[in-house]
Amino acid sequence: MSDSANVARSLRDRLSDSTEERLGKALSDLLENPLFTATIGRAFDAREKASQAQELAMGALNLPSAADIERLTRRLRSISHRLERIEEGMDQLGRAINPAGVDARLTAIEEQLVTLNARLRDGAAPTGAAASGPQRAGEDASGAEPAATGTTAARASASPRRAPGAHRAQARKQPRPPQG
Repeated sequence: MSDSANVARSLRDRLSDSTEERLGKALSDLLENPLFTATIGRAFDAREKASQAQELAMGALNLPSAADIERLTRRLRSISHRLERIEEGMDQLGRAINPAGVDARLTAIEEQLVTLNARLRDGAAPTGAAASGPQRAGEDASGAEPAATGTTAARASASPRRAPGAHRAQARKQPRPPQG
């Protein structure tokens, strides 16, 4: 049996070797044939023209081509990435501008203003201010209280919140009605 298996194997090897050689020779002959190469060239040209005609027909029917869909997909991905970056920025701003933090800061500023007002009323000059004579705090040289100016007055009048103890300072400024 081993002789018949060897004969079959050697026949198969010879056929495969000769088949590969024959196919290679046939293909090289076809590629060297000008008629065959011209036919292949025309087939590729016809394919390209059919593709262009398909795109024109789809365009006339307002149907997108594969290239249109690919461009749209890339554009949507780009917009999606931009929106994600905007959302991340908004989250960072939200963390930075926390309403509780802003309220706490405003309260601290208002407390500092109340303290400064109290010092001015008590006759203590604020740090760095030069005393020009015996004046009450909050009065100019003529003895009249100056008009509120700048953004401090705008903030003070626009702010609905008051620091703890601010109502007491406000009450001290207003004259009390006579009791009787």
